[in-house]
Amino acid sequence: MPTGLSPTARALRTLEILQARPGTTATQLADQLGVTERAARRYVEILREAGIPVEAVRGPYGGYRLGRGTRLPPVVFTEEQALGLVMAVLDGQPAAIDADDLVGAALSKVIRALPEGIGRQAAALRAYASAAPDRRAARADPARTSALVAAVADRHRVLVTYRNEGGDEWDAEVDPWAVVVRFGRWYLLCHSHRADAIRTYRIDRIHAVQRLPQSFTPPDDLDPVAALDRNLGVGWKYPTRVVFHAPFDEVERWVRSPMGTLEPDGDRCVLTGTTANPRMYAQEWLATIPIDFTVEEGPELREAVATVAARFGKAVPG
Repeated sequence: MPTGLSPTARALRTLEILQARPGTTATQLADQLGVTERAARRYVEILREAGIPVEAVRGPYGGYRLGRGTRLPPVVFTEEQALGLVMAVLDGQPAAIDADDLVGAALSKVIRALPEGIGRQAAALRAYASAAPDRRAARADPARTSALVAAVADRHRVLVTYRNEGGDEWDAEVDPWAVVVRFGRWYLLCHSHRADAIRTYRIDRIHAVQRLPQSFTPPDDLDPVAALDRNLGVGWKYPTRVVFHAPFDEVERWVRSPMGTLEPDGDRCVLTGTTANPRMYAQEWLATIPIDFTVEEGPELREAVATVAARFGKAVPG
């Protein structure tokens, strides 16, 4: 933290820390403020003298936290924070450039609430930036996403209605382990009781969420992003097995996680997985990899690759 700040500035910083991290100890507070523990406790007392209830909880999970019902002062952003927020919103949802967009309307409110100088710069950034939409991105419904996040936090099972790309629809009881955002898409990582296996569902394809009374305990060593990557390419209808005629190190950077698991096999490597859409797998994924390969399984993928190969062959006159 910069030196030379006034006691008032340090007290406001203390408030900001307690808002963001309830349960912060005096030692942690001192480290973040760059002061002694005694001084950190003094800044807590300044907040209390100003009428802001700060509770001290003892024990291994104790620390300082704001009292319930605390009325806090308006949120204040630095210039870098405000511009970073606008950039993150436009990067995640390019349509927010339009003030009539759902997220765009919310962004307008944030910009109007900023101090004049910072707000003017944030508005200019939004007005003069151009954002190209990611054609692979898919917008999840905020209400359903919120319901899933709440179930993850509370560790409650849910019943989801899912519709895949082919239009097939089913209900599944799942233990929602995590919500993961990856390359413009929102995923639910869960244990499906219908399949008795780990599943990854795109949240934009979940059409209903019903909270169930059963609770669950997620795996202790759960790494949501790594687990999502491992499971994006499993559990679909059509099996795939592709042999690349090059070493693993040359192929790895071209293979996306949803394509399956890539493993070395001497001077070649093997990609195994499943897909719900063999045509997309062949046309959008395999066709973009500049390395020779052979499709060993399954018949649907072999047919899709043959169709792409025939189309490319017709593009070059004999």
